[in-house]
Amino acid sequence: MRLPEARGELSAAVIERLGSGPAAGFACLPKVTDVDPLADEDLQLTLAVCYELHYSGFDDVEDRWEWHPGLLALRADIERMFELALRELTGPQPSVGSAEIPAALTALTAEQGGPSLARYIQSHATIDQFREFVIHRSLYQLKEADPHTFAIPRLTGRAKAALIEIQIDEYGSGQLARMHAELFRTTMSCLGLDTAYGAYLDRLPAVTLAGTNMLSMFALHRRLRAALTGQLAAFEMSSSLPNSRYGNGLRRLGGDNRATQFYDEHVEADAVHEQIAAYDMCGSLVAEHPELAADVLFGAAASEALGGMASTHLLDSWAAGRSSLRPALGSADPQPQADLLAGVAA
Repeated sequence: MRLPEARGELSAAVIERLGSGPAAGFACLPKVTDVDPLADEDLQLTLAVCYELHYSGFDDVEDRWEWHPGLLALRADIERMFELALRELTGPQPSVGSAEIPAALTALTAEQGGPSLARYIQSHATIDQFREFVIHRSLYQLKEADPHTFAIPRLTGRAKAALIEIQIDEYGSGQLARMHAELFRTTMSCLGLDTAYGAYLDRLPAVTLAGTNMLSMFALHRRLRAALTGQLAAFEMSSSLPNSRYGNGLRRLGGDNRATQFYDEHVEADAVHEQIAAYDMCGSLVAEHPELAADVLFGAAASEALGGMASTHLLDSWAAGRSSLRPALGSADPQPQADLLAGVAA
């Protein structure tokens, strides 16, 4: 994965230093200013770069940067702003009993009225819009399940067993071709997109990066392990119907079974996962640690809120006749470039 183009003073300073040896200091870094942490392009890109060091890393960046004290201190400053913004966005969550957790998660993930990205894609999206949707999802889906794996050693008992059961399916029971990340890579290939991890990082706006950054923040902090389980439960509980609509939308646009397999697989798998996640994982976690109930619901609420913001961004952009992606490098034209969005494989 290549280092992205900077989006402001902070990301420029971090990206420049990552090209140096880990002895490079951080004394002259720009201060984290008073901005909207959920929408600021510079801040969200900086956070995404910091987090990627814990996954695949970057070309020509030394692995020792992952635990550089100066970089970790900067990341902590940004995380404090980010977490506070998420908690203000979602509001306080009730501390309910373990038996009430599944119902509380169901209420948080109930499909709301109004515009729906999944319904739009099923019935109205153009092939270029579908490709944009896939590009927005690519930074997470090409490493699907990896953030949640960080939580395995941080859970115990039934909650741990339930998470492992979900992860086994996500990783295709050890078969490469069945891994959900590989199924998504196949969908990207069928759509004529670059399947390399992080290939479209420069095209992803802050509202998209915020969703993936939230996952990594929850994953990398033990104190937020309950929020990560709540996020996963919300994701699984609100997945089957939208994925059915995404698959049907791609079929409407000419996609074959190979192109739609990722979505079709999630319709079936997530219908099972939602029960495991709500009852066996989150319910068991709260039964063992009642003090974590509010954090479980915070993670679910934050996931739903950021997902809603991202969906609104796509729908509003398309309604205005413009791309939902950032402009391609070296071009002022916000529309997808011809070489980026090739013809769909029928």
